[in-house]
Amino acid sequence: MEDEDRIASFIVKGLQAEGHSVDRAATVEEALRLVAERTFDIVLLDLLLPDGHGTDVLCALRATDRETPVIVLSALGEVDDKVDLLDLGANDYLTKPFAMRELSARIRAHARQEHATSHLLATSMLELDTRTRVARHGDVSADLPSREFALLEYLMRHAGQVLTRQQLLDAVWGFDFDTGSNVVDVYVGYLRRKLDIAGDPSAIETVRGAGYRVPA
Repeated sequence: MEDEDRIASFIVKGLQAEGHSVDRAATVEEALRLVAERTFDIVLLDLLLPDGHGTDVLCALRATDRETPVIVLSALGEVDDKVDLLDLGANDYLTKPFAMRELSARIRAHARQEHATSHLLATSMLELDTRTRVARHGDVSADLPSREFALLEYLMRHAGQVLTRQQLLDAVWGFDFDTGSNVVDVYVGYLRRKLDIAGDPSAIETVRGAGYRVPA
């Protein structure tokens, strides 16, 4: 999330040249919407945004997602600034101005760490191995095909959060998918038939009038 066009363009072009897919948010409002609707491999976060402070985004993200690496990019370079942000949940802190090579190296380092440690997602009721696509609910386990896996992974990465059908459509099927489709309900049904335990609450809750939620 970066509000200065020149710096943002520099970062976006540099990352795209290395093969990364990049989404940019220039305000706190845009950033909060993006992190609520989508899952990212890494978040680059500026602090001084037109409508607020980057810490608002960091705190909102960490309330539902403790895994996605966050690198703060800021002109505030005092030790206290860095310590405060790291204590709030940032993983790294890079002071402006910085070299693109250093930013790229730090992104690669966090990606290696994530690859090594984050293949298992867990909530109070579910486990999901992102390498094998095997989901477990108590003594029940299931190998998931790609779309069911993507849906469950997104729900679990936002555990505790109510996700609307539209959010799930956008994240799993893409923004151009037919918004009148009931495909989300159909695939939630597939997952429930594979993972729910008779007599126990469903691992995927229906929130009436709102959407679906996986308990944290």
